[in-house]
Amino acid sequence: MSDYVDFIANIKKKTGIDLSYYKEAQMKRRLTSLYEKKGYRNFKDFYKAIHTEKKLLEEFLDRMTINVSEFYRNAQRWDVLDKKIFPELLSVNKKLKIWSAACSTGEEPYSLAMVLTSHIPIRDIAIFATDLDAGAIERAKVALYPERSLKEVPQNVVKEFFIKDETYYQVKDEIKRTVTFKQQNLLNDKYDSGFDLIVCRNVMIYFTEEAKDQIYKNFSKSLRSGGILFVGSTEQIFNPSKYGFESAETFFYRKI
Repeated sequence: MSDYVDFIANIKKKTGIDLSYYKEAQMKRRLTSLYEKKGYRNFKDFYKAIHTEKKLLEEFLDRMTINVSEFYRNAQRWDVLDKKIFPELLSVNKKLKIWSAACSTGEEPYSLAMVLTSHIPIRDIAIFATDLDAGAIERAKVALYPERSLKEVPQNVVKEFFIKDETYYQVKDEIKRTVTFKQQNLLNDKYDSGFDLIVCRNVMIYFTEEAKDQIYKNFSKSLRSGGILFVGSTEQIFNPSKYGFESAETFFYRKI
């Protein structure tokens, strides 16, 4: 048995995270670069250190979850959300139930809130946002971002919802208050239900086909009839009917 297989079993016992659901070559490459950087020789030694050092465990989780995000990522898709998807959803329900799943450091749920302000009063906006990485969630709550994270944000939105702090941009409190963050494992934890919109983008590419299948089935159960799943621009679902979906727009799927 390889030391990576033992590592997977030990991590599952310690954290509840099952690394076997992640594409092995990608995950091994990412974690090997971390343990080598820290001076460990193999996964066995690396796990011994993780087991006793909380800071190293946090670094492991951070590396595992790849917190790469930005506001309005793939801006054309956000334009479709603004011009077509939100008006359709709001014609059915004026107070939307929205979930930003695998929200990373918060750019996505805050973007959702900013787009929604042109449709409904900010006091009516409530977005639920989850991620596996507690460190990412803490950074999301602080909501302080480098300029590069805002490269696709329209200038009028930057002026309205951010405060420039030297080289960083702070999300205004009125937007921060619209988002509730919570730590969640998409593969293990229970999902809420009755969502009008679930946004899960640029994370499924790291999962095995088995894991993706499980998550899409759970998303479908969590959406109301007519609700929308919004996925990343490399994550097209080729057989949406398998999950009770139909294509609403490119990268948007409606629950039938």
